[in-house]
Amino acid sequence: MAESGSNDDSNAIDNCAGENSGEKSGEKSGEKSPQDSVQAYDAPDLNLVASEPYSSFTVTERRLIIVTASIVAFFSPTSGSIYFPALNDIAKDLGVSESLVNLTVTTYLILQGLAPTFVGTFSDDAGRRPAYMICFIVFMTANIALALQNNYAALLVLRCLQSAGSSGTIALSYAVAADIVTSAERGSYVAYSTIGPMVGPTLGPVIGGLLSQYLGWHSVFWFLFITAAIVAVPLLFFFPETNRKLVGNGSIPPPALNVSLYAWWKQRRLRRKGDDQDEQQHYQPPARKMRFPNPLKTLMVLRNKEASILLIANGLLMACYYGVASFLPSVAHAAYGFNTIQVSLLYIPVGAAGIICAATNGRILDWNYRRHARQLGVPLAKNRHQNTRDFPLEAVRLEVAIPAFCMGSISVIALGWVLDQEVHVAATIVILFILGYCISAGANCINILTVDLFPKKPATATAANNLVRCSLGAVASAVVVPMHQAMGIGWTSTVLGVIWFACVPALLIVKTWGGSWRRKELDREAKRNGEKEEQKRQADVEGRNKVS
Repeated sequence: MAESGSNDDSNAIDNCAGENSGEKSGEKSGEKSPQDSVQAYDAPDLNLVASEPYSSFTVTERRLIIVTASIVAFFSPTSGSIYFPALNDIAKDLGVSESLVNLTVTTYLILQGLAPTFVGTFSDDAGRRPAYMICFIVFMTANIALALQNNYAALLVLRCLQSAGSSGTIALSYAVAADIVTSAERGSYVAYSTIGPMVGPTLGPVIGGLLSQYLGWHSVFWFLFITAAIVAVPLLFFFPETNRKLVGNGSIPPPALNVSLYAWWKQRRLRRKGDDQDEQQHYQPPARKMRFPNPLKTLMVLRNKEASILLIANGLLMACYYGVASFLPSVAHAAYGFNTIQVSLLYIPVGAAGIICAATNGRILDWNYRRHARQLGVPLAKNRHQNTRDFPLEAVRLEVAIPAFCMGSISVIALGWVLDQEVHVAATIVILFILGYCISAGANCINILTVDLFPKKPATATAANNLVRCSLGAVASAVVVPMHQAMGIGWTSTVLGVIWFACVPALLIVKTWGGSWRRKELDREAKRNGEKEEQKRQADVEGRNKVS
């Protein structure tokens, strides 16, 4: 099966992570699907619909794939937060100061930002399955070593290795969603992929506090290893390759390295029966060169004007959350006299809000997409790849994100003053729930729009998002405690809320002018691709002339 469509077509048609195998057949036959026959809106590009499904996976299969990716992404934030309740015990057992133990938290965050820059570019080139397998091997090896060591230097190094193994899974979860879901349906599906990353920071401190108190801090790492092994087995056996560069809409057989064990066993059984001879004669997956991941590709995402504004806004949002997470334990202990386990329970409302947000915010985004389509007279074809070059993607996503940013900034300020005045803990729980929902909703909208902007390299784009988020989060974690000591919790939270609200004008600018920026970038990319094709054609002509 040949690679589909021309470069110009692939740039004019939105937001397909790689080439869609169905476009080629549609060009050859000239046939149109029922959705193609609908005529509306004076920009004809918006009505261009691929002749074959965007994804060959069923609705149930797509949901299972994305939920699986979300479960895997659970390990990155959990590995960081599960460690916090054990910090004092680790410092005592290893005979080091608390500041040295806190250094292992800082290095973990640094690697959490850097590692996805390698994993994202690697998965965009080599596939999602190999990237997942490497992440699990590194993560599980690091946890075994951490569970067996009793040395500070080993702890410091192995925590970096643990972070490198787990942190790439968040970028992969968004990439998988972009592989199998169109922009029109992306809100609901991508929301599922946020459940793991949102629940992790909530359950992590609770699990870590219980394990370290009753079984010792080494049991934290045994727990992570065992749960990772449980998840890795079905991932190895059943999780399919979704990278559109390799499998198109899922109907193209993947290279041997990317085949799940179940698919390999199924193909082997068919070969024995002789049922797949025709398929094997028609198509053989091309051999692909393995390249060392280039992290600079991630930094190139920040050269995009629209993406840089979005990623900084999302980074500041998460920095405010990290700031709250940093001051909450000590302030809650001082205000309410809570012990470690009681403080860890305060994170549950944040996680519960994240789960509810996953169930509701995605539906709101998809509803807003359909609303704009109706206003423009654009027909929507379910599970069909459509051109959204002139579609107001920025308005669709940011009309939901901006209210979340506004409400979230108010919640941060309210939380600080409630804690400062030692108001009843019920008020704190309610505000934490609202804060958790706003953080989830705002981050979800920005993440989806980022994937919309970079449909052919979603993992790389998400890795850039993660790099900015973790960098600003590390700064916030380091600055908030001195701010609290100097200004008090009320004014500290006010500063965080104002920083968060300052993102709103920037998002309004993207909402207003982002569409024109995106179209200009697509035109430039189409021009570059055209020049590359012309150079390649001329080189082929010169080569044939030399041979003759």
